[in-house]
Parts: sequence; C-alpha cells; structure tokens
Amino acid sequence: MSMNETAAALRAQLAALPRPALAELFAADPDRAATLTGTVALADGAMRFDWSKTHLDAAHVALFEQLAEAMGFATRRAALLAGERVNTTENRAAEHTAQRGLGSAAAVDEARALHARMAGLVGAIHGGALGEVKHLIHIGIGGSALGPALAIDALARDGALCDVHVVSNIDGCALEAAFAACDPATTLVAVASKTFTTIETMTNALSALDWLRESGVADPYGRVVALTAAPDKAVEWGVDETRVLPFPESVGGRYSLWSSIGFPVAMALGWEAFAEFLDGAASIDAHFAEADGAANLCLRAAFADQLYAMRGCQTRACFAYDERLRLLPSYLQQLEMESNGKRVDVAGAALGHPSAPITWGGVGTDAQHAVFQLLHQGTVELPVDFIAAIEPGDALDPAHHRILLMNCFAQGAALMAGRAAADGARDYPGNRPSATILLDAVTPASLGALIAFHEHRTFANAVLLGINPFDQFGVELGKEMAKAIEQGGIAFDPSTEALLAASGLSQKT
Repeated sequence: MSMNETAAALRAQLAALPRPALAELFAADPDRAATLTGTVALADGAMRFDWSKTHLDAAHVALFEQLAEAMGFATRRAALLAGERVNTTENRAAEHTAQRGLGSAAAVDEARALHARMAGLVGAIHGGALGEVKHLIHIGIGGSALGPALAIDALARDGALCDVHVVSNIDGCALEAAFAACDPATTLVAVASKTFTTIETMTNALSALDWLRESGVADPYGRVVALTAAPDKAVEWGVDETRVLPFPESVGGRYSLWSSIGFPVAMALGWEAFAEFLDGAASIDAHFAEADGAANLCLRAAFADQLYAMRGCQTRACFAYDERLRLLPSYLQQLEMESNGKRVDVAGAALGHPSAPITWGGVGTDAQHAVFQLLHQGTVELPVDFIAAIEPGDALDPAHHRILLMNCFAQGAALMAGRAAADGARDYPGNRPSATILLDAVTPASLGALIAFHEHRTFANAVLLGINPFDQFGVELGKEMAKAIEQGGIAFDPSTEALLAASGLSQKT
C-alpha cells in the first residue's frame, strides 16, 4: 500500500470512530484531564497545555500517530531542522529555528553573526551614537509588522527604552498617526522588507523620508535602518551599509520576527529581553525536536486540529484572556492561514481533504459580550483555544485578574457542559470543544515559546495534510492585478470596471 493509500485508509478509520460526548469521555476515564495535559518547562516558568475538553481519546491518538508516521513526520521534521530544502516549490530551506540556535551549523553561525551585528547597532543607538533617539517608526507589512507589533504590545507596557510605532497599512491615516506621535528630530525609521521592493512598505518609507525632510531633518536617509534579505537593494535605495541589518533568504516573512525583523523589539525592550525571547522559543524547539508521537505537544495540537477539520469545522477560534496578548489572534491568522491555506499537496495534486480552517478570535472578556452567543447556542460548532497567564500584568486590585481567569475557565467548562432547558432559547447543547494554554506569566521567554509552539503546530498540521506550508503564492494574484490597474490598458470584469470608474481610478475617457 502506498503512503497516500495508507494515509487515506487511516483518515477513513478516524472518521469512522465513535463520537461520544465530552461528558461521556470524562466519565469513562477518571484520569482524562491528566492524560491529555502536558507541560513544557521554560527558564522562568512553564506552559501548560490542556486538550482534555476536546474529543481526542486513546483511539484517535493511536490512529493519528500512525497517520503522522505514514506522512513521514519524523523525516520531514528532521529535514526542516537540518536546513534542507523543505520549501519545494521555491527550492529553499525554512531556517527560522536557526535564528534560535537549532539548525545546520552554517545557518546557526550565520544567525549568531547577524544577531551580534544587530545587538551592536541596538547598543550603539541606545548609547547615543545616532544622537538622541526617543521614537522609532517601524514600517513593514505581513510578518514584518505583525510579529514586532505583537511582541512590543505584549512586553513593553511597563515602559520602553524607545517609543515604537509599527505601521503596515498603505492607508496614509496609519502613517500620519505615527507622525503625530513622534518628534522628527528624535525619530528613527526602520524599513522592513525581505526584498526591499514591497510596494506598500516602500511607498510608506518614501513618505516617511518626506516627513523627516519637511520637518527640518537635514539627512533623512541618515535616520533609516533597513531590515532585509536584499542588503544591496537597501544600500542602492540610500541606506548606509552600517545601518543595514540583513537576514537570510531562507527565513520566511511570517517566521522572521527572530531575525533582524526583531530590531524594533530589541529597541523597545533592550537586547537582553530580546535574547530571552529567543531562548523561550528555543525551549519549544528542543521539545519539538526531541519528543515523539503524542508526547510532542505541537504534534498533539495538530491531532486535535485535524480531528475537527475531519468533522467539518471550517474555523478555529483563539481567545486570549490577557490584554497583553490581544494581537495574538491576528498574528496566528497569518501564520496558520498563509502557511496551510492550500489546495494541493507537496506533489501538486489536488487535496482530497480539508486544509487549514479559518483562524479568528479576540480578547476575553470582551469577546464574551460579542461572539460567545454563537459559540454556546449557534448552529456552527467549532474548536476554541483559550490562552491565559496565572500572573497578572497589572498592579490593581487582584480581583481584576481573578475575575479574568474565572471567566476564562468558566467558558471552557460551560461550552462542554451546556445546560438543558425546556425553553429552547435558554437551552445550551454543550459538548462543544475547547483547549487551554496556561502560562505562568507573560514574559519575553514565555511569549517566544508561545509563538514557537504555534509555528511548530502549523508545521505539524502541514505534514498531516501532506502540503508545503512555506510558500504563499495565493497572495500574488491580487497584487498583480493592482499593478495592472496602475499601468492601465487592461480590461476587468464589469463590476470592477464600474468600481474603478466610480472611484476615479478608471483611465477610460
């Protein structure tokens, strides 16, 4: 039997398994909570993962372990971590773990050298080498913006060494808001673009230079730091090579936070905190590399993800019960949907099963008063992840954090238990799945670990699906059409033509 035939047979067996309710699963196994809970130790605490309120049971886990073996999980994991060309469509490696110290010797050495270069520049700026620097406008898009924005918002709330404003949107309102908050005389601009050609980023960068120039800065280019995998293009654009921080071509955009794209994080928090961030991710890397089967918590998470995909769930929700993690759902949207939103396998053949679900979410307790009505009583059923921290991030009355955590845990319990009522409007069906990730505290190390866990979870899902998670050609077509509109001379469908005309963009006379 071929690998594809074996995998198809295992998926069929998984689909045919009985579907007991969550309450029945707990009743049948008094140790269920302990069995389906795992912990990863970090330098400054731990991360606890609880999948007991999902419908995974021993039969599912056993078959998923066989599916992982049939899909070559161990081989693909080894290839990823060895720096082999796992991105087959673009013929390149995916070496983000090398930025955290795990990869080929050459890639790890290169990462250390580039980190040392970045640490030197960060230290020099903090030391006054470029004059007084109070503000940094970080310009990027996609992973070049989502990662820094998440890390800074989560970790710099108690005060930052440098006031950082992350700008990604080509809408000028975003850039103007950053200008309004910054003094041009004490502002640096970081331009983050892998190719140094991204139209949104480079357009925003030129406008930032104009703002500096018009505000009396004599040498605007002297206030720019470039973060790129194309350093020659940055120098050609006008950035002095001493302020160009390269990163390898093998580090994809949505995995680039660990590279020089993390420059604004180091500017805000200091190099020591950024190093702790890397070390936290490295703790998860070590677990992912060494643990096998369901003991590998990243792979176990993928088992649950695949179970609900097989059951027809088209979305997965993530709710951070911590204000500091409010940007995590947006970060995970790109990580998971850009990686695994595919319709063909690694060989280019059409998938015969669902790929990535829609990732969405919000912040508790806000979300409870917005979307939880549907989660508890709607006709759409979907798995939910809850993420929380034991230690509060505020110095107010401890009642704030107690109420926050009580609500987080109560929502998972309520989704599972439900409550019957004769009045249908007040009836809760229950048996709705959730998982919980509980941090000891939100620190640079735990945030690094949380992000790295989701990276490896995404990769594990890709292996079980048989797809390549490292390309993203789906983002190209719309950009090509936008360029076609700019160039003119190309006809579109009647709807688009009407919109172009109504907005004044049509070039027809």
